[in-house]
Amino acid sequence: MNFSSKTIENAVEALSGFPGVGKRSALRMVMYLLKRPNEEAENLSNVLFKLKTELMQCTVCCNISDTPICSICNSVNRNKSIVCVVEDMMDVMAIENTAQFNGLYHVLGGLISPIDGVGPDELNIEALVDRLNTNPAEEIIIALNANIEGDTTSFYLARKLQKFNLKISTISKGISVGSELEYTDEITLGRSLTARVPYSL
Repeated sequence: MNFSSKTIENAVEALSGFPGVGKRSALRMVMYLLKRPNEEAENLSNVLFKLKTELMQCTVCCNISDTPICSICNSVNRNKSIVCVVEDMMDVMAIENTAQFNGLYHVLGGLISPIDGVGPDELNIEALVDRLNTNPAEEIIIALNANIEGDTTSFYLARKLQKFNLKISTISKGISVGSELEYTDEITLGRSLTARVPYSL
């Protein structure tokens, strides 16, 4: 790709570093920004700078927050006896969007993956243990991805939390709505049968 301006080339290189953004898409963004008022570009710049400098980790659940304790942990309307353990902030958002869960969260910040050099010490597991020592819960829901890393982390967590007198559960893993059985992998189909629920009319 040939550029008439080094500044444009640098902007395209920077934007194409985002996941799912190729150089053509980045170039369209750059050309769009060039046509917009200077205030919009300045606002975008300020927002991105604040994203890197003003966000912090919630001291309770380890989620990304604007304040030392996030709005979920601070809410008086949440059920503080149930803690849902997730991998990252995106999982919190996904569960919140269902409007089916009213407990608290704990964000691990990743999954155990020996191949990638990620062990339990790199995750927020000890922070969860410390949290339960200070504020005991009645139930821990392990809501991790249904893959090898997720299963390994779930097993480690279950063993780690055995000493606490609480219920440990996991989200049911089954077939998504609209899927056809013949295209479903064996592990998912097997789990769907195992985690079956009564049929109600």
